[in-house]
Formats: sequence, C-alpha cells, structure tokens
Amino acid sequence: MKYLFQKGSNSRVLLLLHGTGGTEQDLLPLAEMIDPNASVLSVRGNVLENGMPRFFRRLAEGVFDEEDLVFRTNELNEFLHDAASEHGFDRNEVIAIGYSNGANIAASLLFHYENALKGAILHHPMVPRRGIKLPDLQGVPVFITAGKNDPICPATETDDLKQLLDGAGAKVDVHWEMNGHMLTGTEVQAAAEWYKQTLS
Repeated sequence: MKYLFQKGSNSRVLLLLHGTGGTEQDLLPLAEMIDPNASVLSVRGNVLENGMPRFFRRLAEGVFDEEDLVFRTNELNEFLHDAASEHGFDRNEVIAIGYSNGANIAASLLFHYENALKGAILHHPMVPRRGIKLPDLQGVPVFITAGKNDPICPATETDDLKQLLDGAGAKVDVHWEMNGHMLTGTEVQAAAEWYKQTLS
C-alpha cells in the first residue's frame, strides 16, 4: 500500500484514511490539529474508481461491494501489523481518522477485528455491513461527525451505525452539523476537542 509515515514524540499513531479521489496528503492538516505530537500513518486507497483512489470497490453510490470490503479490510489490518513492525510503533496505539470512504473502511476494521483500533474519528461514515456479529468493542471510543443534510450518508445511517457500535460496547459520541457531505472546519475542531478529552 502507498503511504507516508511521520514519527511523533508520543506513543499514539494517527491512521489517516482519505475520501474517494483523495491521497495520503489530504488529511495531514487534521492530524496536526488533533494531535501534533502523534506519529502519522497516512494511507492511499489501492482501489481505483474512474482513476480515483478508494479503499474498496462499490457497486453504486452507497452500495458497497461487500466481498471486496471484507478483503480490503483484512488487507488494511495486515498492513497495520506490518507497518508497526517496520516503523517500530505500538500496534495497540492506532487511532483512525477517516473521511467518507476512509471512514467506512475504518468502521469496517471495528466491525471485523477486535483490538484493531484504540479509537476512531469517523467523518461522514456509513454502516459498512449489516447482519454480522461485531467483535467486543468494550470501551473503544468512537467520534462520528455527520451532516443532517448529507445526500450521500443519510442521518439514519449515522443513527444505525451508532446503535450497532453501542451494542458492541463502544463509547460513541456523535457531532451533528446542518451541512451536507463536506468535511468542515467546525467538525474537525469538535473532533480535536473530543480527542483531547477522551484520548489525551
């Protein structure tokens, strides 16, 4: 996987996962706002949709290719093990920050693997899969930002995702805005405040 790694001064590792058409550069400003002392592992999705990088295939907007999602989620999980070994960071200190497609693959890590993430900030995620038993997520902190007028990710998706994560024991907070699917400065600021209170 194409990625960049920046060593930080504390033990935390921020896993940055961009939205459709993004690159490993996109979310670097978020890492700086949320924890400037953490290491940064920013990954580029290795699936192309009309030339745009993504983390897994979809059949249509909002319709995931579940088989590919499961495969790519496992691939990302294995990559995290390898990167921890190569760069000498603690695999148990990884906190995901994802937007849109990147938030979906981060949520999928939570849905499929116990202890995959220490916590997660999910900007405009959807429910990655339905009808599966989630691993034990007892006490895992998750912060979700969502738009009341998001045409890609309806409010019901956010409510369902919170309910599923809550049911597996995660500690979920949701920040609502009246905007659509764009990532706003105010929601990043809210994520930074949540991180400071919850994970610092």
